[in-house]
Amino acid sequence: MNSRQSLKASLKHKDPGKIVVDFGSTAVTGMHVLAVENLRKYYALPLKPIKIVDPYQMLGEIETDLAEIIGIDVIGVLSRNNMFGVENKGYREFKTFWGQVVLIPEKLVTSVDKNGDLLVYPEGDISAAPCAKMPRSGYFFDSIIRQHPIDESRLNPEDNLEEFKLMGPEDIEHWKKTIDQIKESDKGIVTNLGGLALGDIALVPALFLKDPKGIRDISEWYMSTLIRQDYVHEVFRRQTEIALKNLEIFHQIAGDRIDVINICGTDFGTQDSLFCDPDTFDALYAPYYKLMNDWIHKNTTWKTFKHSCGAVEPLIRNFINAGFDILNPVQINAVGMEPGKLKEKYGDQILFWGGGVDTQKMLPFGKPENIREQVLRNCEIFGKNGGFVFNTVHNIQANVPVENIVAMINALHEINN
Repeated sequence: MNSRQSLKASLKHKDPGKIVVDFGSTAVTGMHVLAVENLRKYYALPLKPIKIVDPYQMLGEIETDLAEIIGIDVIGVLSRNNMFGVENKGYREFKTFWGQVVLIPEKLVTSVDKNGDLLVYPEGDISAAPCAKMPRSGYFFDSIIRQHPIDESRLNPEDNLEEFKLMGPEDIEHWKKTIDQIKESDKGIVTNLGGLALGDIALVPALFLKDPKGIRDISEWYMSTLIRQDYVHEVFRRQTEIALKNLEIFHQIAGDRIDVINICGTDFGTQDSLFCDPDTFDALYAPYYKLMNDWIHKNTTWKTFKHSCGAVEPLIRNFINAGFDILNPVQINAVGMEPGKLKEKYGDQILFWGGGVDTQKMLPFGKPENIREQVLRNCEIFGKNGGFVFNTVHNIQANVPVENIVAMINALHEINN
């Protein structure tokens, strides 16, 4: 089997004869740009400024030469604009706080504040208030909350729908060009269409809007899912109507060329509990997710990708019932998320995309031999009879020792070669 065939087999819960590997297909399965550069140095690959594919998290592009060494089977196609509302094109060099020279989109505008922290502006418009900040000692951006004072009597769901629109000519042209570029690839294809996530706290602050209205503070949004459910229902209902129309447009462009569509990154779990109980999920989120998933399953061959960090085992059955085919990042170090338990209970009903190695403790602080052991063990558990794509638990961060990342890669080679 080639990479795409292997992914398709695993998605059908059939043994692909190998462990399918993803790094870089989505904004939750990538590597920090410093980790990418460290790997290029380790493998003596040509060194040049690395393109930032997600400026918010400072994720780096994994080019073909490095992807071949790692053994990556999956590639992603990204939206036209990034999290800051800036088009991903016309890259220019930029020197980071940690001294690395990278490539960022030409219209990504930054400044340095009085504390020496880096500010970035929505749509590259410096006349607007900055939307995110990277501390001088940091390696990625944090959202700046720009919520206006809330007047309960004047709350209007339209304000939280400002960013959801039907695809315009520029977006359609972008997708046509992008799909055309990858149509001959033998890799599995994941698309990140955008506009499908319900209440994703990374998106609620609307870093891409110059002056976001509505409920934009993360804590206020979480409270709204309890105390303003009628408001949230209306936002989700209208958002879903637009999403279904955009899915139809995108399907006309992509057809069956893609294999997986990334629906949402809405987090429902903490390290040891839930943000949302199963009954609330079923009442508030599931009806709208089910409409999207049902449309996709009725009209396409795509599988649907659900990201949620944390101790979400009590919600996995609900995710399945809402129509999701894939769960990521499979946070194996959270309460109730033991690999053996998850595979036995849900392994024939949902694909686990991630969970290959713990990124909180093991990958950054463990020894290479311990990393090898965890990778081999988790691949044996999750990979049985398919239904698994290897990735770490979320993105690989900046200062992970390169020898630890290499130990992970070598363990994958040990399994697959």
